[in-house]
Amino acid sequence: MKNPSSGETRRILIASANPLYGRGLEKLLAKQTGGQRLEIRITTATQTTLDLLEEWKPDLVILDYDDQSIDRTRFLNQFISGERPMQVMLVSLTASGAAVVYDRRALSPDQAQDWLHIPAASAPQPTKAGPRRSENMKHFVIVAGFVAVLTVLVDFTLRRVGLLPIEASTQAVIIDRLFNDHFLMISFLFSLITVFLVYSLIVFRQRGKEKIAGKFFKSSNKLEVAWTILPLAAVIYFSYIGSLSLAETRKVDPQALEVKVTGRQWSWTFEYPEYGITSDTLQLPVDRQVLLKLTSQDVIHSFWVPEFRVKQDLLPGENLVKELRITPTVIGTYKVRCAELCGTLHAYMESPVVVVSQADFQAWVDEQVKLLNADPVTRGKELVKQNGCTACHSVDGSRLVGPTWKGLFDSQRVLTDGTTVTADEVYLKNSILKPNVQVVEGYPAGVMPQTYLGTLSDKDIADIIAFIKTLQ
Repeated sequence: MKNPSSGETRRILIASANPLYGRGLEKLLAKQTGGQRLEIRITTATQTTLDLLEEWKPDLVILDYDDQSIDRTRFLNQFISGERPMQVMLVSLTASGAAVVYDRRALSPDQAQDWLHIPAASAPQPTKAGPRRSENMKHFVIVAGFVAVLTVLVDFTLRRVGLLPIEASTQAVIIDRLFNDHFLMISFLFSLITVFLVYSLIVFRQRGKEKIAGKFFKSSNKLEVAWTILPLAAVIYFSYIGSLSLAETRKVDPQALEVKVTGRQWSWTFEYPEYGITSDTLQLPVDRQVLLKLTSQDVIHSFWVPEFRVKQDLLPGENLVKELRITPTVIGTYKVRCAELCGTLHAYMESPVVVVSQADFQAWVDEQVKLLNADPVTRGKELVKQNGCTACHSVDGSRLVGPTWKGLFDSQRVLTDGTTVTADEVYLKNSILKPNVQVVEGYPAGVMPQTYLGTLSDKDIADIIAFIKTLQ
């Protein structure tokens, strides 16, 4: 056979179902053979290729090594040499456009070099497993060391930067233990991904003028199984310890103090059935479990004291009362917040939570019991605080969501229908129980809760009106 650099027209047959493969090889051959005249045909099926071998007698046949649609075994079994010797190569194209020869028939290494301008030993050659494993193990050991060090540093940082408020309840200790397990897992996964990425970018980067394509490798079934089983095991593990933690936070103490919690737009009320006390401040004795029975008068709210860690939604409805158990362990003042978007003043739906000693709690109870026997104005003022009335109605004349109470009693009020009424005791009582019937001009309807008909007694309403009368 003549060298492909001669002036004779050379016939080249490319067998591949991939059109990009054919065009890529066509450009590669034209570039490597310079000005030599080439006649190139591309086939996409085994039978068509075999027919052209007989009829056209090409000088070179290139078979796509990666194309499974062409029967490679059948093709090579039919390989023949006629009057014009044919040469066959099994070639794969890399992503960079370089050609890799996997097999050749009637073609010397020098001839393969002439055709495709690639080293004769360019096809991947088997290497000794021992040195390769040793080299891979060295990289894994180095990476494992970096991962371990970075995991410890990240985990230490997460636990020391103050992401969480103080632990002020028995339940907080349990929840924080779970948080710490999550911090460790997060630190490990962050370190694993970051170290592998940075190490690969530095150690396996292309240096200088290197143009060698990376080694070709296929996916690993062992790796696929590993990164399916390991995350599944982690999820199952955290589900298990999470269920244990949940059970611990709900552990029942038969001596628990019961408190009924009512949420409404946008205030809290706390009732102590054991003492007959109702307050807008949640007073709790230290080191005694408290059973909170939570309900809502209007929309969904959520009871949350960050220092206690636990949280529970409040749902409207007598049959949807939720329970939450808390055992305060640190004396101090905290805030209960609504953690469920509940309207325009959601951000301001807060109430104090005061944890005191057993003796101070009993003193507070005694003081509240005395208020029950106080004069109507004092009782009315306390009821206003307990029901959060001042969240919408000011007592100093400033404008809020609802009309101010200052100078309200016995004044003339223009309603949205154009009529005028006198703000007497009858009007005030109706406005409390049926707030959407007589709405003052300039204020929206449907904002004030319509649940006081079942929660305030006639005596309670009379006490509130007595207090409003004093705001002149």
